[in-house]
Amino acid sequence: MRTPEGRQRRRAAPIFVSIRIDAPWERVWQLTQDPAAHVRWDARFSAIVPTASLPGGGYRFRYERRVPGRTIVGVGATIGERERPDGTRTSALRFDTDDALSPLGAGRGYWRYVPDGDGVVFSTGYDYEPGWGRLLDRLVRPAIGWLTAWSFDRLRLWAEQGAAPERWPLATALQPWRAGRPRAGRCRRRAPGAHAFAGAPATLADLAAP
Repeated sequence: MRTPEGRQRRRAAPIFVSIRIDAPWERVWQLTQDPAAHVRWDARFSAIVPTASLPGGGYRFRYERRVPGRTIVGVGATIGERERPDGTRTSALRFDTDDALSPLGAGRGYWRYVPDGDGVVFSTGYDYEPGWGRLLDRLVRPAIGWLTAWSFDRLRLWAEQGAAPERWPLATALQPWRAGRPRAGRCRRRAPGAHAFAGAPATLADLAAP
């Protein structure tokens, strides 16, 4: 399997997305950490099925992304920290697939939850080995970043307003007349500081490949 680590040649920047959600901690945590809820708002996945528990918490899982004429299947491992000394929470992730038609190969990333008044700043940073090569990844990566941001705003609408994600299928992104629809532009897409992984938890380095 391909790995995104240990490469010395120049590569594209990792993806970073951040959004403020005006909702309680536990609400945002539940909607993002529960696999059944996760796939409802995150358009990058069609299914996430836990397959085994990890020592010390976390679990391994199988994921699917259905595309016309095919279902891309991969595996992953994740672990979350509900409480950290600095008051934040984090979740670390590794994923991989053997599907030669997947635009994303092996990758790693994190979610970070930072308190902000009565709300939460929810952020992600992740990177992957391009499944279609680095040339085509120049087109794929911005699209994946946009899809992540659009999904984050769909999550925000669910957490803040109770609007079920199914109310906003991906096609509504092309319907500007739909009031209140999710918009990727509501998210921050540039990482603070020098790198998208500056906020990554220590558990990411310890998390074994799936």
